[in-house]
Amino acid sequence: MAAGAAAVAAAGLWSEVNRCGQNGDFARALKSVNKILQINKDDVTALQCKVVCLIQNGNFKEALGVINTHTKVLTSDIIAFEKAYCEYRLNRIESALKTIQSASQQTDKLKELYGQVLYRLERYDDCLAAYRDLIRNSQDEYEEERKTNLSAVVAAQSTWEKVVPEDLGLREATYELCYNSACALIGQGKLNEAMKKLQKAEELCRQSLSEDSDQNVFDSKKKVKLTNAEGVEHKLSKKQLQAIEFNKALLAMYTNQADQCRKLSANLQSQSPEHLLPVLIQAAQLCREKQHAKAIGLLQDFAEQHPANAAEIKLTMAQLKIAQGSVTKACMILRSIEELQHKPGMVSALVTMYSHEEDIDSAIEVFTQAIQWYQQHQPKSPVHLSLIREAANFKLKHGRKKEAISDLEELWKQNPKDVHTLAQLISAYSLVDPEKAKVLSKHLPSSDTMSLKVDVDALENSHGATYVRKKAGKLTGDNQQKEQGQGEVKKKKKKKKGKLPKNYDPKVTPDPERWLPMRERSYYRGRKKGKKKDQVGKGTQGSTTTGSSELDASRTASSPPTSPRPGSGTAVSVTSNVIPPRHQKPAGAPATKKKQQQKKKKGAKGGW
Repeated sequence: MAAGAAAVAAAGLWSEVNRCGQNGDFARALKSVNKILQINKDDVTALQCKVVCLIQNGNFKEALGVINTHTKVLTSDIIAFEKAYCEYRLNRIESALKTIQSASQQTDKLKELYGQVLYRLERYDDCLAAYRDLIRNSQDEYEEERKTNLSAVVAAQSTWEKVVPEDLGLREATYELCYNSACALIGQGKLNEAMKKLQKAEELCRQSLSEDSDQNVFDSKKKVKLTNAEGVEHKLSKKQLQAIEFNKALLAMYTNQADQCRKLSANLQSQSPEHLLPVLIQAAQLCREKQHAKAIGLLQDFAEQHPANAAEIKLTMAQLKIAQGSVTKACMILRSIEELQHKPGMVSALVTMYSHEEDIDSAIEVFTQAIQWYQQHQPKSPVHLSLIREAANFKLKHGRKKEAISDLEELWKQNPKDVHTLAQLISAYSLVDPEKAKVLSKHLPSSDTMSLKVDVDALENSHGATYVRKKAGKLTGDNQQKEQGQGEVKKKKKKKKGKLPKNYDPKVTPDPERWLPMRERSYYRGRKKGKKKDQVGKGTQGSTTTGSSELDASRTASSPPTSPRPGSGTAVSVTSNVIPPRHQKPAGAPATKKKQQQKKKKGAKGGW
């Protein structure tokens, strides 16, 4: 291969390594690194990357073999940490300690590993000093981890060496710190205090895991990869190992590694054909790829092959149908789950969904089937009577009173003292059989019986009773006025107090047509045409043409007598010294004109 072509190929491979490293796909990165080493077998950077990829994939023996094979290229000052870490993970603790101590430069990474090695060697005093030095001289995002390790050393001293633990002043905000504190208390024999710490640690752990699952997916992926370490399978049970595999498949789905997700879930399904999670993970992956029909088909096939687990699968299928907007099809799937048809939760869900689709008949049918099941298996049980009550209320709500009669009769038979149910039954019968309603109404309690339970004094002193008494007293007063022969005018004056015109004269009979608009009154003659120049308010300011008596409609012979109107009690003579008509205000009633204008705008009836 030519040098130029090799350089171009190497550049493309390095880009692939970088991309895979950022995505955490170290298996694929390792393939690209091996291709680079085929071009240049002594590339120091490529060898370092290969070691890191092997460590990330849990292949510590192979990584250590690469280091030992290329000792001339990978010197101790370049690869000391990786070599010591592989020895530490392979439980070669003494070799790891020698590698760390022989390093020419003690980096922070080596110091961290040094503390871990001392802890494994149970040299707790030296380990405590190492972590104190790290916390004092380091400023990065790993301070919490160092404090956790420090508290673990103190707990180990208390448990194994019976040393009274010193107060480190650490704020127990994480479940790891709480757990280590509990271990220290156990070492001192303070079991009750330790139990409280463990309960707090458990709660904090649950909170932490619930926050990490969706928000820190990549961090969770790194944690799951720790389970690939050699020897882990000997420490965990089969159920725990299976749960780890499920989590790996879920993480592959959440990190958009569709092929990896399908591969892992298919593997799990082949190992446990009747387990629900593998097929549910596959269906979830298909839904993320917008293949809802294929996901439902996959679930349908599994339900047919494994009837024992069909209920859970069908619930998932119904959820997918609802997400697609196919509510009726979702109802059909739910009703096919025979073992759940009579459950109150299922009945509630189906009735709600059918009501949403305005299919009242199907909703009533769901109630009927559930009530029949309880009638055969658990008659008169609380759930049975509750379903009857809900069915009756549902039918009454949707105008099905005739259909609600049988349910209401059953409820009333179970509790004859239930007045509310009896009233509902009478109301339903009133539309179907009025005679039956009359017969049933005799079972209602009499008013005398009901009044015995009423506190009259409390009722009279209540706010509502005061209002009723006022109304009754007013009616009584009116009746007394009629008996005494008092005039209607006095009554109306009292009723309309504060709403009459200021110049109202009770001795004058009001205009019977005062409520009609002026144009509709019998004495209205309209405006005279052709005499615009003689109308009030026209022409130049200060000019006059006719006397005000000609403009006063109240002086017309054909006009019926009316009550005085504001400003028209006396004739207003117009002379050259008087303010022009458009600026005049009625004498003695400055606010009346404004009030009349407001009424005119609103289209109100005429005044007095």
